[in-house]
Amino acid sequence: MSVPGMRRAAIGLTALAAAALSTVAVNPSQAEAGPKPVDVKLLAINDFHGNLEPPTGSSGSIAGQAAGGVEYLATQLAKLRGTTEEERERTITVAAGDLIGASPLLSAAFHDEPAVEALTMAGLDFASVGNHEFDEGANELLRIQNGGCHPVDGCADGTPYKGAGFKYLSANAFKTATGQPLLPPYAVKKVDGVKVGFIGMTLEGTPQIVSQEGVAGLTFADEAETANKYARILQAQGVQSIVVLLHEGGQQEATGGINDCKGFTGPIVDIANRMDPSIDVVVSGHTHQAYNCEINGKLVTSASSFGRLVTDIDLKIDRKTGDVLTAKANNVVVTRGVDDRDPAQTTLITHYKTALGPVATKVVGKTAEPLDRVQETLFGTAKGESQLGNVIADAQLAATDDEQGALGAFMNPGGVRTDLDAGPVTYEEAFTVQPFANNLVTLDLTGTQLYCMLEQQFVVGRTLYPSSSVRYTVDVNGVTGTTADPCAGSRVVRGSLTLGGVAVADGATYRVTVNNFLAGGGDGFTVLKGGTNQVTGMIDLDAFVAYLTAASPVSAPALDRIRTTAEVPAA
Repeated sequence: MSVPGMRRAAIGLTALAAAALSTVAVNPSQAEAGPKPVDVKLLAINDFHGNLEPPTGSSGSIAGQAAGGVEYLATQLAKLRGTTEEERERTITVAAGDLIGASPLLSAAFHDEPAVEALTMAGLDFASVGNHEFDEGANELLRIQNGGCHPVDGCADGTPYKGAGFKYLSANAFKTATGQPLLPPYAVKKVDGVKVGFIGMTLEGTPQIVSQEGVAGLTFADEAETANKYARILQAQGVQSIVVLLHEGGQQEATGGINDCKGFTGPIVDIANRMDPSIDVVVSGHTHQAYNCEINGKLVTSASSFGRLVTDIDLKIDRKTGDVLTAKANNVVVTRGVDDRDPAQTTLITHYKTALGPVATKVVGKTAEPLDRVQETLFGTAKGESQLGNVIADAQLAATDDEQGALGAFMNPGGVRTDLDAGPVTYEEAFTVQPFANNLVTLDLTGTQLYCMLEQQFVVGRTLYPSSSVRYTVDVNGVTGTTADPCAGSRVVRGSLTLGGVAVADGATYRVTVNNFLAGGGDGFTVLKGGTNQVTGMIDLDAFVAYLTAASPVSAPALDRIRTTAEVPAA
């Protein structure tokens, strides 16, 4: 932003302070001089993840209210756009990535075409590309944008797929071979004579959290450097009002409300601090958090996830210079009123439910009690085991112990997407838990590599869920390794790791099962790329369903596979 008098707000705002500071300060004489500023409204969402129907459980509410569902989201967007044609023409609807991928079955069964069609109908204009947009690879993302039937499954619902009615923007995802952006890096919208530029990008670390197949042939550049590059290009075209749609974010303290910025931390802080002053607004995402911040003179927002919030951003733009004079945001809950359903969205949902048929409601097993994905506390943070995570690891071992000779299995926490209630489990519910369609991979690792993999957990900050055949002890006073040398860590007590009750020896070789995401080094577990004799097996969801069927009713396992030296008496 090139306006003088800009304040730099401290991170850690109360609700009252956030409301007071979310308007960018300007020189009063500049704001009052000349013709009346142009009012532009941005309506922003992020991390929709194909949630056509209202999400359930803890994901189905926010700020103490039941929220979400595209029928209600479309209605809320229409209300916020206003009632007059002039108001609607001054409104631009945007998104910050992960609109698709990790979706409920109703959308995922049709390769997320339903979600794209729903958001098109809801009036979305521009969207950045999130990491989940790459779940099925670059070519599939281009098909989602441009249309056409899926190359394998065709047009599964029996109707042609026309493509997205909105524009995906991707400034920092490049084709490695040519150095060219995969998609247009930016777009410009003219509103009442002033130009507003939008730069879209995903997080630079996408290759570490997406399967290698998904990002094959692509390179991801630094977010701030890329934003600054295209901000200069936009300014050269006479665009002074610049918005970045970035799929990366942060989080505030647990006591912060949806419009607060309390104790704010995360990658977005450094990124925003390195962005050029010409950038006015950063619509962010990825962390599924709600916040309303001002960082380094920039309005930085996020609307949580699953269509439960809409960020209502009001800009006042100088008619002469094109600069943003003020920028103010408000996160609005997408409440569910009986009369608030958009009828066109209801028709779309009904169509795809009919096409899906009885598959979704088929009962595949039963749980004896609720299975949650919440991780137990380890070292004061939630990075230990989880009931559902352990069950999934057990399912993966059961699918590969006889045929592939696996002695243990490990599951990544990010692949467990929701809890399971007690009672019958439908195929749709099982799918919602594991929606990625990753293949199981059984491979050989030496004892040294296994210990290194476990040490790597503390470097990357993610604890793998172990199968029931795995036991090991963590030293509460141990040293964490480094990114360059995770094996140098001493968090895992040497000699404590057992597979099937047998102590793991450094020089011996052991077969273990992971999914193909982890096998490719996903989540930073690079040591797994050194596994040998890899055999690709069934889809992880199929293994989970088979286990639910065979082991019903499934009880919550004890969280005793990882212990600490505080729990284990000294020898």
